[in-house]
Amino acid sequence: MRFLLLGLVTFALIGQAQSADATPTMKLLLIDGQNNHKWQETSPILKQILEGSGRFRVDMATSPPKGAKKEEMAKFRPDLSKYAAIVSNYNGEPWSEDFNADFVRYVKDGGGFVVVHAANNSFGNWPEYNLMIGLGGWGGRNEKSGPYIRYRDGKIVRDETAGRGGHHGPKHEFTVENIVKDHPITQGMPAKWLHTSDELYDSLRGPAEHMNVLAIAHSDKAKGGTGENEPMIWTLPYGKGRVFHTPMGHDTTSIMCVGFANVLLRGSEWAATGKVTIPVAKNFPTAEKTSPLEIK
Repeated sequence: MRFLLLGLVTFALIGQAQSADATPTMKLLLIDGQNNHKWQETSPILKQILEGSGRFRVDMATSPPKGAKKEEMAKFRPDLSKYAAIVSNYNGEPWSEDFNADFVRYVKDGGGFVVVHAANNSFGNWPEYNLMIGLGGWGGRNEKSGPYIRYRDGKIVRDETAGRGGHHGPKHEFTVENIVKDHPITQGMPAKWLHTSDELYDSLRGPAEHMNVLAIAHSDKAKGGTGENEPMIWTLPYGKGRVFHTPMGHDTTSIMCVGFANVLLRGSEWAATGKVTIPVAKNFPTAEKTSPLEIK
């Protein structure tokens, strides 16, 4: 199957035309290899979205499979120093202590980190990872992991209520609302936009230190949700590094959304550089209508 990302071609060309000082192609590393989701299907699309922008070249680092011997996992130690940002599509067994140390050092020293969907399920017992991502789900997370973060009456609230960390109802289309409109990632996007069918993660927990929640989605009780406005796009610093995190992106349908793709591109560029030059897609979803990327 060949994926034709028509919307991305459009805004890649716009970006090159409008930005005389366009950022040279940057190298990203996409980590996968274990996930309770179909990473073999989603990783190639994530790579094509990123490279289709004209801003990035993407290398893949695929870990040994689940159940591999400890010695095999110890060999999984890609050289992070080559990359402007790391994109995680990984949810699996712990990495080696050496690679954990490499990863912490890389982000603390100024590397970018992009967390997509179930990557926030990983490493529930790794304190530094939880600080990096702000919020996570499953992996043994509960009230000891940190608060829930909700958006109530126009304010971000730290909810210390006891309970599980991580939940979602059945897949469905839902509205994403940008609550910070002047951040480089969300600037120029519609205030509200309809996302293609996806898992709406709710009840995520974590340290949530210095989080900047850019967008939320209402977790409808009628869809098995919490009745709360849950974070959908956020950023946070970790040392000198920048972290961009979205719990959207469950499967190929969820990823093949112009809104998701554009957010991923702009978030990845911000994580890598602190700036965003990739324009908002002309065919970005509206409040009333989704905008799927076409598959041919």
